[in-house]
Amino acid sequence: MGSLVWFEAGRPKKSQYRRFKIKGAGEAETDLVHDDFASVYEVVSRYFKRRLEEEKDLPDLVVIDGGKGQLSSARKALTELQLTSLPLISLAKREEEIFLPDRRDGLKLSRRAPSLRLLQRARDEAHRFAISYNRTRRKQRTVTSALLDIPGIGDKRRRQLLERFGSLAGVKLATPQEIAALPGFSTGLAERVLEHLP
Repeated sequence: MGSLVWFEAGRPKKSQYRRFKIKGAGEAETDLVHDDFASVYEVVSRYFKRRLEEEKDLPDLVVIDGGKGQLSSARKALTELQLTSLPLISLAKREEEIFLPDRRDGLKLSRRAPSLRLLQRARDEAHRFAISYNRTRRKQRTVTSALLDIPGIGDKRRRQLLERFGSLAGVKLATPQEIAALPGFSTGLAERVLEHLP
C-alpha cells in the first residue's frame, strides 16, 4: 500500500490525501526489480497521470520517503510523464539525509532546521495515514471473518449480510425473517447465523 499526503503553507490538507493499493511491477510496466522501488514508481506514475488528466494543480515540491533508489524511481515516473521540471527530493530516515536528482551526495541539514522538521512532519504524516488505513482494514477483516466460521456462510453470503445490514452489529440486530428474506437464505440458515454470533 502506498500513501500520499499534501501540505499547504506548512499544514496538512487532508482533502488531498490519497491511498494506493499497489497493483504490482508487471502492471506498472517498469523494469525495476526491487519491490519498494517499483511501488514508488507505480504510485508516482498513477498519481501524477491522473492529476494531469484532471488538469489539477501540481505541487511545488515532491518529497519521496526513502533514499537514492526511491528518488530514482520517482524521477523515472515523472520523466515518462514529461514532468522533469517538477522539483523532486527524497528524505532517507536513517540519517535524515535529503537527496536531490543529479547530486551524488546527500544533503544534511541541522536537526533543528525548520525546513527539515517540515519534511519530517510530512513523511511521518504519510506513515501515520498508511498505518491507520492498514489497521482499519485488518480490523474489518477480523470482525467480518466471524461470519465465515458459520456453517453454510461463504464469502458471497457474508457479503450479502454485510451489504444488507451494514456491519456485523447490524446482522446481530436483524430478525431471522429479515435474514431469511435475502436471496439464498432460509429461516434455518438465518437462525444458525444468529446462534453463532456472540
